[in-house]
Amino acid sequence: MDYSDVLAAASRIDGLVLRTPVLEVSPGVFFKLELLQHSGSFKVRGAFNRMLSAGELPPSGVVAASGGNHGLAVAYAARVLGVRAEIFVPEVTSPVKVAGLEALGAHITQTGAIYSEAAEAAAKRAAETGALAVHAYDQAEVVAGQGTTGLEIVEQTGGVDTVVVAVGGGGFAAGITLGTSGASPSPGHTPATPPTPVPGSAVAPGSAVTAGSGPRIIAVEPERIPTLHEALRAGHPVPVEVSGVAADALGATKIGTIAFEVLSSPRVESVLVTDEAIVEARRTLWARHRVAAEPAGATAYAALLSGAYTPAPGERVAVVLCGSNTDPGTLTP
Repeated sequence: MDYSDVLAAASRIDGLVLRTPVLEVSPGVFFKLELLQHSGSFKVRGAFNRMLSAGELPPSGVVAASGGNHGLAVAYAARVLGVRAEIFVPEVTSPVKVAGLEALGAHITQTGAIYSEAAEAAAKRAAETGALAVHAYDQAEVVAGQGTTGLEIVEQTGGVDTVVVAVGGGGFAAGITLGTSGASPSPGHTPATPPTPVPGSAVAPGSAVTAGSGPRIIAVEPERIPTLHEALRAGHPVPVEVSGVAADALGATKIGTIAFEVLSSPRVESVLVTDEAIVEARRTLWARHRVAAEPAGATAYAALLSGAYTPAPGERVAVVLCGSNTDPGTLTP
């Protein structure tokens, strides 16, 4: 995969997804409001690209496993394209997301304690019915679709030095890394010095994925779900325990294969934040900006607010707010 795959995805899904706004909240700091996307998150970009890349969809429609947001995206795209959607979600999925799936007409099966168990059930169902499987993060078409967010960030900001993005299974961060790989450093600014890679994290020679050049990517994870962080430490994807406030959306037990290859680039720095920082970031987004983010949607901002990542003077930074499927009643203490 490379930048050209993202460009192809942008052409394919044009007119089906929103070009979400960018807000400059302070000099050189931008919010990319992807939580205003159809279905409440960026996920619809990858869902449409996967379905449209498949050609004629089978009579049995599509099947997906999700912590909620991917399922909502697949259900939305399926409704637009006029096909059946069957969604498997784990027991930790929030009632708000389950209600959203029902409203979109999806056929829902709630099974398993965590995402990986729902994913096993979905894969079995797709094999039985012949439905098209739409993976939440580890399919090339899905990653390329998510990467169209990166294209928009570059166009809408005029260029940034750094993009801060949350990581679960890693498809979104990988897509943005690819989608910004054709970008030059922001005008008038010296690009930040790339971080020292975690030992064992270099891209293997001959890798099929090209992260290219472009802005630094700050990949933010909850401390309690460090899928990328532990993979980079080990030199390969490894399973991790899943828990915490963002588990329903960032609850992959292991980083995706494609994401690991892309995010092993020296352009990428892995950062961890506490659950307390995520909760505070979510409340601050509401109090200061009236932005209603779910915990996963506020995770990238938590890195800046908590000091886990501190921009250098003059550094231009885009923070991606990626999901809004939440209960508004929980936005204040």
